[in-house]
Amino acid sequence: QVQLVESGGGLVQAGGSLRLSCLVSGSTFSSYVMGWFRQAPGKEREFVATISKSGGNTDYPASVKGRFTISRDNTKNTVSLQMNNLKPEDTAVYYCAASNRWYARTYVIGSQYDYWGQGTQVTVSA
Repeated sequence: QVQLVESGGGLVQAGGSLRLSCLVSGSTFSSYVMGWFRQAPGKEREFVATISKSGGNTDYPASVKGRFTISRDNTKNTVSLQMNNLKPEDTAVYYCAASNRWYARTYVIGSQYDYWGQGTQVTVSA
C-alpha cells in the first residue's frame, strides 16, 4: 500500500515562503513521477508542479513558475515544494501525488496520478 503524507503547510504573510514536504512509503519511490496539486474552496483542483523519476525534468504552470521549485530526494523517499513570494491567491489545500505511468517524464493532469496524500493547508494573508 503506497502512502503519501504531506507536511509543512501553515499561515504566512504575502511575500513570505513555505516549504512543503511529502514522504512516500510502501513502494519504490524512484519509480514514481511526483506532482503537487492544489485546490482552493469552490475551485477545481489545479496543477502546481511535477518532477520526473530521476529529478532531471520539472514542469510548472505560469501561475507559479519562478516562485515555486519542486525537488526530490530518492534516498529519503521525499518530494518537496519550495514556495517563495507567496500570494493570497496561492491559498489552498496542497496535495502530493504519485504516478506510476511510463509514457512520459512528467505529468500535469490529475488523472495521470495514481496515489494521493491527504493534503496540507496553505494560507497566505494579504
